[in-house]
This record gives sequence, C-alpha cells and structure tokens, in this order.
Amino acid sequence: MCGICGIIDYKQGSKIEPSVINNMCSRMIHRGPDSSGTYVDNNYSPAFGFGHRRLKIIDLSESARQPMSNEDKAIWVVFNGEIYNFQELRKTLEDKGHKFISHSDTEAIIHLYEEEGIDCVKKLRGMFALAVWDRNNKTLLLARDRFGKKPLLYYFRDGIFSFASEFNALLACANIRKEINLKAIPDYMTFGYIPAPESIYSGVYKLLPGHILILKDREVKIQRYWQLEYKKKNNISFQEAADTTEELLREAVKIRLYSDVPLGAFLSGGIDSSTVVGMMARLNPANKIKTFSIGFDDKDFDELKYARILARRFNTEHHEFVVKPNALQILPELVERYGEPYADSSCIPTYYVARETRQYVTVALNGDGGDELFSGYERYKAFYLSNLYNRLPCFFRKGLIELPINSMPSNPDGRTYLNRLKRFLRGTGLPPPNRYLHWIAFFDEKLQQNLYTKSFLACIPELNPLKLLMPYFTGSNRHEMLDNILCLDTNTYLPNDLLVKVDIATMANSLEARSPFLDHRLAEFVATLKVDFKMRHFIKKFLLKHVIKDFIPKENINRPKMGFGLPMGKWFKAELKGLLTDTLLSSKSLNRGYFNPEFIKSLIAQHLEAKANYTQQLWCLLMLELWHRRFID
Repeated sequence: MCGICGIIDYKQGSKIEPSVINNMCSRMIHRGPDSSGTYVDNNYSPAFGFGHRRLKIIDLSESARQPMSNEDKAIWVVFNGEIYNFQELRKTLEDKGHKFISHSDTEAIIHLYEEEGIDCVKKLRGMFALAVWDRNNKTLLLARDRFGKKPLLYYFRDGIFSFASEFNALLACANIRKEINLKAIPDYMTFGYIPAPESIYSGVYKLLPGHILILKDREVKIQRYWQLEYKKKNNISFQEAADTTEELLREAVKIRLYSDVPLGAFLSGGIDSSTVVGMMARLNPANKIKTFSIGFDDKDFDELKYARILARRFNTEHHEFVVKPNALQILPELVERYGEPYADSSCIPTYYVARETRQYVTVALNGDGGDELFSGYERYKAFYLSNLYNRLPCFFRKGLIELPINSMPSNPDGRTYLNRLKRFLRGTGLPPPNRYLHWIAFFDEKLQQNLYTKSFLACIPELNPLKLLMPYFTGSNRHEMLDNILCLDTNTYLPNDLLVKVDIATMANSLEARSPFLDHRLAEFVATLKVDFKMRHFIKKFLLKHVIKDFIPKENINRPKMGFGLPMGKWFKAELKGLLTDTLLSSKSLNRGYFNPEFIKSLIAQHLEAKANYTQQLWCLLMLELWHRRFID
C-alpha cells in the first residue's frame, strides 16, 4: 500500500525539478513510511516525473521499489494497492516471454500493459490507483479500481498535468490555485461529502471508480471500463445462490490473506466483519487471528459485547479500544489528511481502531461493502415499508397514524424508535428520489432553504442535490427499486464516504485495509440475483444470513444494526461545547458569507437547550470551518 504522484509538463523547454516530486512524496510519508522513490525524465517532450511512497506488503526487497520500468525504460509505472491475481498474471506473462526481476504485483502491471495497452486494467483483480507513462506513445494512463478503494486526484492547467493520492500532495504543485469550488458546498451540506468527480477545489478532480483517464497530446479522455449489471438476473434456486455466494466469498477472503507482513481483521461484531473473521478462521484453523474492535462509554453506540462473542467463538487474539470525548484531539490531523470537508463522524473511531491495529499488524481485513451487496441498510427496508404504507387510505395514514405520532415529543438525545419513526413518516409521501434524500441528508431541503445567504446563492448555478440521485431511479416496481438503491449506494455513498474514510484512517496510520466483500467477481454474481434473495419478509441480508448461519453465532446474525457512530450530540452539550461554540460562533466563521449567521446561532442554541437534535448538521458545519482554517485561511 502506497502513495503515488506525478507531473506531465508540456511547456516548451521547461524542466521538472526532482525536488518538486520529492516534496509531493514527503506529504504522503504516512502512506508509505518504508521507502521513497522518484524518477524524472526531462530529455523528451513532454517531460515527466513520477513519485512513490512505499508501505512494504508484498516482496519486501529493494527490487520491488517504485517507480518501476520495463527493460528499455520506455514504460514507467507507479501503483498504490494490491493485485490479488498477480501470480496468475505473472505465469501467463512469463509464458509469453516476459522476464521478471522482482516478486511484486507492480511488475505484472508493466508487462501486462506491454501486452494489452489500456485494456490491461480489465484483467486486474484487486484495489488500485495506478499511473503508467508510455514514452514512445507519449501517453499517460491513470486508472482506479472498480469500487474506488484507492483514491486518485488530478489537475490540468497551463500545460501541466499533475496527479496524487491525496490533496496535500497534489497541492504541493506550484501551478495549482487553491480556489474554492463553491458549487461543491451545497453537495457537502447535503451528503456530508463532495461527490466525485468534483472536489472542494476548482479544477481538482477525483477520478471516478471503474474509470481510466488517458492523457495524450494535451487532451484528456475519461472512460468507464467496468460497472455492476443488475438487470440481467440469474435464474437459479436460492440454495444454488447460497452455495455459489459462499464459494465466492471464501475465495475472496482467501486471496486477501496473502501477505509478507503480519495480518489481522477489524471486528465490530456486525454480520459483515463477523463473516470475514469467521471465513479467516475456517481457512486457517491452526493460526490464531488477531482481531481489533472499538467501543464507547455510551451503551447506545457500544458494540464491544458482540465483538467479544465472535472473538470467543473463534478464539481470536482480541484487542479493544474505548473512544472518549478527548478523542477529538486528533481532529487537526484528520482535517489535514482528508484535505477537503468530510462530515462522517465515524472517521474518528475508524482512525483510532486503525491506530491500535497498526501496533500489531500491517494489514487488516474488514467488512466494507456487505451492506451494499446484500441489502443491509435500514433505508432498504424503509422503502419496502413505505410502498406498503402508501397503499393505506389517506385518512387512515394522516389522521390515525401520522397526527398522533407527530404530536409526541421527540427525544433530542438518543437513537430512539420514535425519532426514527417520525423521520420515516416524513419521507413516505415523497417521490422515491426525494424520499431517499430526506432519509440520508445532513441538511434536508427545508433546512437548506434557511441556510444560505442570498449572496452565496447568487454565486452558484443551482441548488439541486437530486441531480446526483435521479439517474438511479429509473424503474417503478419494488424489485427494480431495491436494485436501484443498491446501485446508487454502490456508486455514491460507498466510494465517496465509506471507502474514503477507511483509506484515510488506515493510511494515516500506515495500515493496509482489505475488503473481501468488494471482490468484483463476488459483487458481479450477487448483483445478478433476485432481490428477494437479499431481502425477504423484511429481513435484510437474507441470503448472507443463510450462508453464515452454521458458523456465526446467532447473537451476531440477529443483532440490530447500529452503524459506527459517535455519541457526538451528547458530547456537544458537555465536553465539546467549547469547541463547538468557539469555532462556529466566532466572527471568522459567521462572516464566511456562505450561511445565514442567525440561522447557525439558532441551530446551536436549539441543540444545546435540548429542543432539537442537530448533531449531524453541527458536525458538518464544524468540519467545513476547520478545513477552511487549515487550507484556505
């Protein structure tokens, strides 16, 4: 696992200074503390330079150093990730006469490119962000893995194209202007992240998952090379589906156990992480697995008891860490590492579990992707329930259900059933895209109407967060609807939120994270299954629960889904009140010009006085302000 960067300079007579590449690399030392490599070639036009920070995982020798080239040094590559089928590719390439000098997966990419050109990406199985410079064809290839596990940013201005794994490295290029992309702010306030390909900086883009970028003769072309297909369904029985799922999942775990350094697993005690740990134990019964969990003092958020059940079941070497309010002392580092506003507060426990894990291992498997593959979020069930609810007579819904429920006082502190029910009912009458947005938005449409200043609204082209969602709501029946939402989350929430969080948290601690559920062969098969295999009788993950029922404890299978949140709302009223008010009520923050100061003051007052729960909204505002102070002020 590594950090990569590079520059292609088309300007006549200009030279790339190695110090610039070295500076970009130095800002990513946490991604690869084991070694650094640069290569600059100013003898041809355009000039090019690649940089690499290495975290040694496969082939610990110096022969695996990057940037790496082919024999005549006409093709160069920098690569971040793991290619799990590299040994199979290597054998095929050796049979065709290619010579290898290392045992790394990187070298397989070089020779595969010699054989396949840009189509080489389609044969890679794993997680990756890579760059290939083809000197003879004067072509740069950038590629990102199918689900977006590994990040890749780029910028092109005044004849200079630059790319990097993280914002901090990219911003080290002198030609980049740190101008705020104002249209990204409403998206951030809605989703808590800025959806790719946009970023918070004008002109800085994120390469989309499953896409390649080709730069040739100063022209950038971007094309998609892979996507999940949900419409073509497999006509197989439920048991056949379960057998094949188990086989593919076992293989996905098995190929991710290959490592030349110590390996373990994150364990929340939920279905997905329990499944991964259970598979690891079955594949290596003689080896004691190292597992790592995070907990909280607040029982509404703590999952440690479920992790302990699973750890005892498989006799793992189990490690726990409890997060307390002083955990926010690492906020400055997180703001630095993310490089743009990011409002998923679970980034904090994720950071801490990664930090604790790194003390024992260098690689950790996790359960990311299980919810998107097998239908694990509450909103999937909510869509089914809302369709049934909307069939009831209007007078019954409005008068006998919604009126008495909405008149009950909400609890502004906890994850109560009443709070969730009210949120559900407020969304049921909306069209499907609006319903989804209402259930997941940080600032919903009603709040955003009062949030922005008139001067800010005059600076952005439109205020329409639905534009991201609309392409996914094409069908009308309930089966198409579930597939639509699975596809939507797989293409938006998963790569823009969850995978960003895990990549930044783990790489900030020089830890590699592997996700068996995001094996594309497994995902392609599951996408073709009937939706009632995934959710049946309102039971989420119906198929996966059937697959694991004989080796995962019932307590872990049947437990309620908790998510990986923080008791931030309570902390804001106590230990973190000073941080909240000193930051958001400062004149600097209130005078940014984006938001109405009186509305911000009202949100804070209502939350502190326990009149409403604005935890998500206040955290979203706080992270935006902290980013502003670090990167813009």
